[in-house]
Amino acid sequence: MPKRALPSLTHLQFLVLGVLRADEQPGRVLREALASHGVRRSGPAFYQLMARLERANLVEGWYEQVTVGDQAVTERRYRITAEGARRWARAKSFYDEVSALSSAVRWSDA
Repeated sequence: MPKRALPSLTHLQFLVLGVLRADEQPGRVLREALASHGVRRSGPAFYQLMARLERANLVEGWYEQVTVGDQAVTERRYRITAEGARRWARAKSFYDEVSALSSAVRWSDA
């Protein structure tokens, strides 16, 4: 079997891209999704992560005005790019393959 390289995505990048595969999301929803998986990041740390994903052309972000109650609020929204979707699919394929291989191997009788 040919040797495959580890995916270049971090676990956080994989999680964010996976959430964005369903639909575009505001930053607060992405932060909630991370928190629901036990990942807590400060606002600045989260937005640094998103800026790196944007620079790598894995997501695109923009500002949008929304109304919350009676106030207009500007929020940052994100969507996955075609490259982000390709990289996510490659990483998922890699881990699916590892999972299938590891379940087929008898590791120990202990």
